[in-house]
Amino acid sequence: MAYATLDDLKGRLDWTLDADEERIATSALEDASNLAAHYGRDWPEPSVPRMVRTLVLKACKRYMSNPDGYTQSRAGDETLGWNDAAGENAGTVYFTDEEIRLLASLAGRATGLYSAGVVAWQSVLRPVSAGLVPAAHGKDVPLFADEQEPW
Repeated sequence: MAYATLDDLKGRLDWTLDADEERIATSALEDASNLAAHYGRDWPEPSVPRMVRTLVLKACKRYMSNPDGYTQSRAGDETLGWNDAAGENAGTVYFTDEEIRLLASLAGRATGLYSAGVVAWQSVLRPVSAGLVPAAHGKDVPLFADEQEPW
C-alpha cells in the first residue's frame, strides 16, 4: 500500500535515481503511507486525499535527500548543514508535529477538550428542576438547553 507513486517522488527530487535508490524510495513510500494511515486513518488508495499524498511525498523527499540523517557535512572548505531538527527521527521517514496534526484533522480526529456525560450503570435519568428562571408570564424558563442533564 502506497499513497503516492515512485514517479510522483521522482518528480520532486533533484537527481535521477539509480536502481538501489529506487528500491529505497519504494520502501520509503510504503513507510510514509503506513505512518499516514497510523496518524490519520486507513484511506482507500484510489480515494486518498491530495493533501495526504502531498505529505507522504514531502516526508519521502526529506528522507531521500538525507537518508543517513546527517546534521552537517563538510568537504574541504565547504560546509552543508541541515537544520530541520529531526532529532531521533534523523535517517528515517517521519512526519513533523504539524504534519501529524494535519493528518489527524484530515481523518476527522481533531484533538481538543471534550466533555462526556457519565452515569451509573442502569440508572434512570430524572428531569431536573434546577436551572429554571422565573419569568413574568408565570411559567419558568429553562436556563439550559437540555432539561434532563443541565450540568
